[in-house]
Amino acid sequence: MVAAVRFDSVSRHFGEVRAVDEVSFEIADGEFFSMLGPSGSGKTTCLRLIAGFERPDAGHVYIRGDSVDRVPPYQRDVNTVFQDYALFPHMTVADNVAYSLMVRKVPARERRERAEEMLALVRLEGLGARKPGELSGGQRQRVALGRALISRPRVLLLDEPLGALDLKLREQMQIELKALQRKIGVTFVYVTHDQGEALSMSDRVAVFNLGRVEQIGRPEEIYEHPETPFVAGFVGVSNFLDAEAAAHITGTRAAIALRPERLRLMAPDEAAPDGHCVAAGVVEALQYLGASIRYDVALDGGGRLVVVQQNAEGAGLGTGPQGGSAVRVAFARSAVQPMRTPAQVGDEA
Repeated sequence: MVAAVRFDSVSRHFGEVRAVDEVSFEIADGEFFSMLGPSGSGKTTCLRLIAGFERPDAGHVYIRGDSVDRVPPYQRDVNTVFQDYALFPHMTVADNVAYSLMVRKVPARERRERAEEMLALVRLEGLGARKPGELSGGQRQRVALGRALISRPRVLLLDEPLGALDLKLREQMQIELKALQRKIGVTFVYVTHDQGEALSMSDRVAVFNLGRVEQIGRPEEIYEHPETPFVAGFVGVSNFLDAEAAAHITGTRAAIALRPERLRLMAPDEAAPDGHCVAAGVVEALQYLGASIRYDVALDGGGRLVVVQQNAEGAGLGTGPQGGSAVRVAFARSAVQPMRTPAQVGDEA
């Protein structure tokens, strides 16, 4: 099957800055694909290369098998939803949604019918006569989605579209976006710096760093099996132990990462489950986080571990280990995540 989007050794430089540096990946037709990374990692530049707002300095961008390196934005079968929505405040919601059809001189009756269908799809029935200023932030986001989808693009590009919304509305819109994408089957290419958004909505995630893709995989692969220290640290929270500190616990001299929720605190005299690795240490600090409690443990053999335990009994801080307490940290060997070194990442790139 032909990929919806393909990057073949694409680079885009701005002076000395390598915004995108020999990036290659494919996005399947109908996939919800997220590009995740911090500011300046290259994800938005990749989105602009797909849209046609930027041209590659090297390599090629393909949309449905055709090179689009010299195809202008308006001739590409893609559309974009921006963080600021870019709605026309003087136009009604229906006219905003139907704007691209008006530009293409689609007859008024067809415009109205398609706008009504799109408003129903994005759950804005009956609001077509209002102005954008009369809507909530979530409703304005739906108008922007409807306007982008009414022209029936094969690929929809979304550039931090939920960044302006508050937390609860952002979580609600994540559910709605995923459901909408599944319903219409359009390829979504989603740019975000928010790991929660990427993990909760995506079929696959590409993690960007310094203009390159460090890892691509399903959300559970990215989280459970990060391949580099950057991915382990950026997607969720991880403990890192260098080869020497890890050797004291695992018996293998290799740098590793451990997720805090995969670790268990035990009393010094408590027996560890069979097959578990155990490290002795002292609690340096603890934080009550409501649903969980975080413990910072200094290990006797060197290194530190953060342990997060669920506050299932609602007991708070008074009943567990306190600052200065001697403890043991146990974890199954399956919790160990081997880390590639920067040199190994460079060799594979």
